[in-house]
Amino acid sequence: MPSPYRAIFAAPGSKAFSAAGFLGRMPLSMMGVGIVVMISQLTGRYGLAGALSATLALSAAAVGPQISRLVDRHGQGRVLRPAALIAVGAVGGLLVCAQQGAPDWTLFVFAAGAGCVPSVGAMVRARWAALYRGRPRELHTAYSWESIADEVCFIFGPIISIGLSTSWFPEAGPLLAALFLLMGVFWLTAQRATEPVPHPREEHSGGSPLRSRGLRVLVAAFVATGAIFGGVDVVTVAFAEEQGNKAAASLVLAVYALGSCLAGAVFGLLHVRGEPARRWLLGVCVMAVSMIPLLLAGNLLFLAVALFVAGLSVAPTMVTTMALVEAHVPRTKLTEGMTWTSTGLAVGVALGSSAAGWAVDAAGAGAGYAVPVAAGALAAAVAFPGYRRLARPAPTQGGRGADERSDEHGIKSADEERVA
Repeated sequence: MPSPYRAIFAAPGSKAFSAAGFLGRMPLSMMGVGIVVMISQLTGRYGLAGALSATLALSAAAVGPQISRLVDRHGQGRVLRPAALIAVGAVGGLLVCAQQGAPDWTLFVFAAGAGCVPSVGAMVRARWAALYRGRPRELHTAYSWESIADEVCFIFGPIISIGLSTSWFPEAGPLLAALFLLMGVFWLTAQRATEPVPHPREEHSGGSPLRSRGLRVLVAAFVATGAIFGGVDVVTVAFAEEQGNKAAASLVLAVYALGSCLAGAVFGLLHVRGEPARRWLLGVCVMAVSMIPLLLAGNLLFLAVALFVAGLSVAPTMVTTMALVEAHVPRTKLTEGMTWTSTGLAVGVALGSSAAGWAVDAAGAGAGYAVPVAAGALAAAVAFPGYRRLARPAPTQGGRGADERSDEHGIKSADEERVA
């Protein structure tokens, strides 16, 4: 392991909570695509499969920030375990109803209940933020490491989920995802020494972190970014089936995540300078442009190469986003602020997977890639006018002032601007 990564894991407990977070995040890459494969195997209806995956994502988008708000106030240990148990119980109900051919409305009810999934990635990043607060280089490396972990999940998660559901039984992928969630959450919450200190209700004045204009820009852009991911997942499964090798979809999606993983690993080794808002804008635009070659894919090999190249911009953009969230959100609401970006992604995944499912049913998989292309264009359209809001984060009550953040992120404070 390169020395910057070795350095961040010198802190006591860091290896354990990062490993637990990795396990708890596996459902992020397994559950949605697992439901798509399960329903398509059992019913052959991609529209229903995409709609159920969208329901799961929308439910997670609605419930996730509320869970994180409770975590900021009461601590991870008291909140995450009950939430995980509710989610796992709902997944069990969904699998039973799907296997027994229950009415469609029952599937949607349990898919909505399964959305009570805590944002494990936000919980782990909050632990890193508490551990290395005021040490920007270490925090940059830690966020890069967690982005690598995200992408490793997306490399192996779809392979495991799709592989099990196509070769064993249709419900196997979502079932294993639920078990990973349960084990990861209970392991993470057992580690009390590295748990961020909760902040009582009286320290949470000022309302939701969404009052930050910068955070609203990030969330809006991530809705479009999530639509890219959701559309790519659904259309790739359908495209592989049209090519006569549905199980290969897991490998193609893994190549997409591999490109992001490698880029994130290199990005974490760099001592980045300059304005993070500008890097973020560049990353969003590159993601948008990289979707266009998917429309030209005529076989799985071309598609895999195109997705690998597209993945190179994902992790660096995500890492920069976490740095911008920390700059725009009060310290007492950091977990909730990070979860709002995940919520934006979840909403986008819901919209993208649903739109892609209907596009595949109506016009075939080749035409379905127009969905992530359109989502990329929308992300860029949001990022360009939002750049100014991200470039100058204002001081936030309960968090660090702009003068501290300028040292970490290369952004001038209000006082520096007046002197200039």
